[in-house]
Amino acid sequence: MNFQRGRPKEDPEINLIPMIDVLLVILIFLMITTTYSKFSELEINLPQAAADKPTARPNTIDVSVSATGSYVINRTPIKYSSAEGLSGELRAAAGDQSDPIIVINADASATHQSVIAVMEAARLAGYSRITFTTETRGGK
Repeated sequence: MNFQRGRPKEDPEINLIPMIDVLLVILIFLMITTTYSKFSELEINLPQAAADKPTARPNTIDVSVSATGSYVINRTPIKYSSAEGLSGELRAAAGDQSDPIIVINADASATHQSVIAVMEAARLAGYSRITFTTETRGGK
């Protein structure tokens, strides 16, 4: 028996307003909590050089790290035993220089630990000025 014969059926209604409200609240939450990079605040003017040959730096110690993990300090091969031993070698290479610049020439395939060992040895030796050398790609 159909008692609702004369009454028309109501179509289901989807109310989008609550869904839009929830999405706007989520969007506002994400906008507030997101941290943005602030590189635009830093204006850095990098120095330019027109020299063809790098200037000689007498107050440097060149440390080379090969892909196999062997070390060379100022073109002298060093047997690595520990960071303390490597720091002693850095002190010996520095001689009477006060706070020399440690230049690390690491092979691209050298392990991260090998480079960190040189940095730790420089810290133990009391040298705080460390730099890395890179190679530029040709044609760029």
